[in-house]
Amino acid sequence: MKYISRLLVIFIFAAFLVAPALVVATPDTSFAKSAAAKKCEKEIIGIPTWFKGLSKFDAKGDCIIAGPGDTPDGSSAKLTLTSFIWRIVLNIIEIALRIVGFIAFFFIVYGGFQFLTGGSNPSQIEKARKTILNAVIGLVISLGAVAIINLVFGILTN
Repeated sequence: MKYISRLLVIFIFAAFLVAPALVVATPDTSFAKSAAAKKCEKEIIGIPTWFKGLSKFDAKGDCIIAGPGDTPDGSSAKLTLTSFIWRIVLNIIEIALRIVGFIAFFFIVYGGFQFLTGGSNPSQIEKARKTILNAVIGLVISLGAVAIINLVFGILTN
């Protein structure tokens, strides 16, 4: 019985650890844009622009942000004021969650450095272990939250 319960706990832990990463890693098909439209919304070290999903081209071929009543590139529906505001809010939340993911990664590296330099000091090693564990938990929560934001964003844009 102990073996089955231990196996179940490992499976649940692995599912919660791997599933958010797989959801975030899948290609986002809800933003099927032309190659030119992707030039407007370049990411900087994995952080998207605040106007993701709102760019379009004017008559001159310049990149502009589609406002309420406009149709962004890659979309067939006009933006309402509500959907325009929600896209901006979800983009800002996604930016914040990705920054949290970077911070969690930094703390994993920092905890590893503490672990390596701890030597035979048990309090230092325990502190490093707690730092790494808390950072991994934060990273999993961040990845799961980004996946949920992408799901909500995909629902709102369709």
